[in-house]
Amino acid sequence: MKTIKVRQLSAEAFQAYGSFFDVVHPTGHNLGTFYHDHLMFPVVGGQAVGFSCLVSKKTEKMVVAGAEYHNYSGEAILPLDGDIVVHVAPPSKEPVPELTEAFLVPKGTMVKLNVGVWHKGPFSVENAETHILIALAERTYMTDCVVADYAETDQIEVVL
Repeated sequence: MKTIKVRQLSAEAFQAYGSFFDVVHPTGHNLGTFYHDHLMFPVVGGQAVGFSCLVSKKTEKMVVAGAEYHNYSGEAILPLDGDIVVHVAPPSKEPVPELTEAFLVPKGTMVKLNVGVWHKGPFSVENAETHILIALAERTYMTDCVVADYAETDQIEVVL
């Protein structure tokens, strides 16, 4: 099993996969206390965005056993009550586990994954359970989700 080290989240390191914004400690352009349009989430013509909660349970090891992507929707991920690790790989037609990277996302920081980026559920870092807000175009998980399970030899252990 391959091992990868978690990277610090930075604009430069994460730009190939999407963008992020710290909603707990906002900076940048604003109208007083309203920090507007820092993270854009485009969806296909007039489609509703669904907001869902994911409960991520801490595991003994952080093992990437597969990944998924969406052809028509990005995905926004906001850890509400604990830090998480997200794993990503560049868009491609076939799975590319060998290109997987992992990033530490502090609680209160929303990441937006670009369309086509390989990913799967984040890992909880310090809490037994971490609550995560997920935003996707409505029903993407049923209508636009390509999932690949990795062979054991392609699985990846993520370490802090």
